[in-house]
Order: sequence, then structure tokens, then C-alpha cells
Amino acid sequence: MKSFQHFVMAAALLIDPLCGIAQHTSPNTNKMAYPKTNKIDIADTYFGNTINDPYRWLEDDRSAETKAWVEAENKVTQNYLNRIPFRPAIKSRLETLWNYEKYTAPFKEGDYTYFYKNDGLQNQYVLYRQKDKTKPEVFLDPNTFSKDATTSLAGIEFTKDGSMAAYQISEGGSDWRKVIILNTNDHTLIGDTLTDVKFSGLAWKGNEGFYYSSYDKPTEGSQLSGLTQFHKLYFHSIGSSQKEDRLIFGGGQTPRRYIGAGLTEDER
Repeated sequence: MKSFQHFVMAAALLIDPLCGIAQHTSPNTNKMAYPKTNKIDIADTYFGNTINDPYRWLEDDRSAETKAWVEAENKVTQNYLNRIPFRPAIKSRLETLWNYEKYTAPFKEGDYTYFYKNDGLQNQYVLYRQKDKTKPEVFLDPNTFSKDATTSLAGIEFTKDGSMAAYQISEGGSDWRKVIILNTNDHTLIGDTLTDVKFSGLAWKGNEGFYYSSYDKPTEGSQLSGLTQFHKLYFHSIGSSQKEDRLIFGGGQTPRRYIGAGLTEDER
């Protein structure tokens, strides 16, 4: 109970100055003019019930109409937010609270100890490694994956001896990911970059390859909205093309189940 009281007190101390800031004049919401959202005449029948779906056209996230609607909605939102007088003060306060070095727990891979670190206000944590008592070096910096910082490190797995790593990247927050294979000794890329991997872990089998999961390749333009069914498990051999990956399991009578793989310590 005492810890809960401390939490409430801390929350009150944080909220109090922000409330004081918020007492300034706020934008008048009555004057906001929202963009018109078109309705279409479309319906489906399920078990004898008619279900209207007038906004289905918005499910096509690649269409010019959807893009124009999103831009119009964003414009209204940004115009409103830009008129809030205490918004810069909140931003400044939050930056002050978050601006300190942050570390994750270290983990051992091969001869190196790895850890993630954020200097304070970096968009993404940087993966460092250190050998014995030498100075830590940057192993992977997701902040450099793309110019707009929208590509993130979505997972990484090392071989048992630490000589290779396979890491996933997510572009623009998408669940469809790429897998890049790296020689950890000299940072050179190994073989093809795997594409269209979704809801997957990576499980190495020695140094010969790894297991991963995915769905059939999505049709062009449907990566964000298309239906994904029949999760499958594949094995990728190092140095081979993704087209040659072996289907291990999946694609049967269970369209909505997830499939993954893991190996025991002796890799059986």
C-alpha cells in the first residue's frame, strides 16, 4: 500500500505542473471542420443478416482516395495541435524526463558481450558489443537503417558460436519483415536478404541455416490490408536463394494458427 501511495504522489507531482500549463486558452473545438468521409452503398449477408459496410473503400490503403482522406484528416489534426499554447512546454518537459542514458541487460554471444544502449533521446536503441575489457563498439545502429528513422531492428539471433547473426528489420512499422544475415567478425553480408517474413522467430541449426515462419507472398499493394492465412515453417540454408527454402510444416487445415520452431541445446 505504501508503494502505491508513493506512486500516486509521484503521478500528482508530474501532472500538477502540466495542469497548470493547460489552464491557458485552448483551441476552440467548435470551429473545427472535419473532412467529408464518403459512404458507398455496399453490404454483405452473414447467416441471414445484412451488414452494411459504407467505409470499406478506406481498407484500400494504397488508393489515391484513401491517401487524400488521410492527408485531409492529418491536416485538421495538426492545425488543432499547433494552436495549443502549452504544447511546446509539455514537449520540453518530457524531453527533460527522458534524456538520460538507458541500458538493457547484457547477453553473451561467442566471444562478445552484447547490450543495447540509448544515449537519451535516440529514436531507437543501439546494439553494442564488447570483448573482455575493451571499449564497447557499435554492432548495429537501427537509427541509420533509413533516412527517416522508420526502419527498426525487429529481432536478432546468433549462431551458437556467435560467428553469424540473422536480424529482422521492419520498415514503416510493417509486420512484413526482411531478414539480413551477417558475418559478425567483419560485418559482411552473407547470401540473400530474406523478404516477406511475418510473425516469425529465427532458430539456427548449427551454422548451416535457420528456421523461420511466414505466409505466402502478399500480392502487390496488399501488404498492409490483405488477409494472411496458413502460417508455414521454412528452413533457409546459408548461401542459397530464398526460393530454394524448404517447407517444413504448415499450410494444412488450420488457416489461423501460428507456427514456429525452436531447437534444444543439442540442436535436435
